[in-house]
Amino acid sequence: MSVLTRAALLGLATGGRSTSGLTALALSHPATGGALGSRWTRRLAGAATAGEFVGDKLPRTPSRLHPVGLVPRLVLGALTGAALSHREGGSRNRALLAGALGLLGATAGSRLGVSWRQLASRRFGSDLPGALVEDAWCVAAARLASRRL
Repeated sequence: MSVLTRAALLGLATGGRSTSGLTALALSHPATGGALGSRWTRRLAGAATAGEFVGDKLPRTPSRLHPVGLVPRLVLGALTGAALSHREGGSRNRALLAGALGLLGATAGSRLGVSWRQLASRRFGSDLPGALVEDAWCVAAARLASRRL
């Protein structure tokens, strides 16, 4: 799978859970002492992702399509795509393209996640089953896309 395809996939996962793509990159990054591979980055990313997975299910959590939820997803999608390209040795132009694909993926992932949750809510009377499936999908997609090839 190409770096650009993986950047878009990380963006999709980031659209579902904003920290999933960056956390997957941090956990798959070699412990070289760089910012992304540091022990503290890994711990912070893991804690942020765990918190988001819990907070996402709370009834008072705002929609991810409102600016307060959407803007961070778009920014993190772009950063994650660019970081993946950089980690894989891509040029600056390639990183910009991967960042744009990460942003587009995050946009699509945000909208698809809302649609999925609405469908689950109609089908099961609650969006919790949809949220749990979305959690699993985001983890799997981010893990697959962040693997070093």
